[in-house]
Amino acid sequence: MNYERELTALYTAFNARDIDALLDAMTDDVDWPNAWEGGRLHGKEAVRRYWTRQWAEIDPRVEPVSFARRPDGCIAVEVQQVVRALDGALISEARVMHVYTLRGGLVSAMDVE
Repeated sequence: MNYERELTALYTAFNARDIDALLDAMTDDVDWPNAWEGGRLHGKEAVRRYWTRQWAEIDPRVEPVSFARRPDGCIAVEVQQVVRALDGALISEARVMHVYTLRGGLVSAMDVE
């Protein structure tokens, strides 16, 4: 698996709001951070509901900046994150680290550092 290409495609899908493409790249039991409201999400449908709520309230965009495979096999992706209100007003802009665990070529977990 070319993890850089695959993960870049996921960020492209996120920015395009292509939720089905995103969920197709995850395991059924995916463990996902609820970075917006707090806590953790478990399973694809929980992630679908989260993003549906999020995108109805804010307009987050993320662009990968760098990729690194960690000794434990996880993939760390530094991203440039820009969050805007739906009217376009800037809410936040920052560099953030996303850390992915892959299983069988699919995302099984993600953490934000």
